[in-house]
Amino acid sequence: MTPAVHFLRKTGVSFSLLDYSHDSRATSYGLEAAEKLNQPAHRVFKTLVVESSDGQLAVAVIPVNQELNLKALALSLDTKKVKMTNPEKVERTTGYVLGGVSPIAQKRLLPTYVDDSATQFESIFISAGKRGLEIELSPSELVRITQGRYEPLGISK
Repeated sequence: MTPAVHFLRKTGVSFSLLDYSHDSRATSYGLEAAEKLNQPAHRVFKTLVVESSDGQLAVAVIPVNQELNLKALALSLDTKKVKMTNPEKVERTTGYVLGGVSPIAQKRLLPTYVDDSATQFESIFISAGKRGLEIELSPSELVRITQGRYEPLGISK
């Protein structure tokens, strides 16, 4: 089992685990998850890792049908600019592979920001730590266990 699932079981957080057959030809892991789970894309969230100009890393959790507003996240981090972190650094820092990065139980606890659109749902879907495996849980639990906070981060594509 993945570190995210192990952590949730160990801490007694209420969640559901959903799996689907991942297609290696999929170009968008998040949209694939929404489609295969038959869920609206704005309820399935992806985990992105960003880096500030001084090297500070942070996690953004946004709907899979949106793009990350880098300026909004930079303001939240109280820095001038952030950029997407390179894939190797993401995997090394989080312990997860791209397309399966969970915001839960990463190797290192990073500042975590969840798009405030999550608050309109009783539960959302996030990666469980590998491609083809999703966790459904309450957004408030996600914010609590990641010591995160809500911010307006998504931009419609």
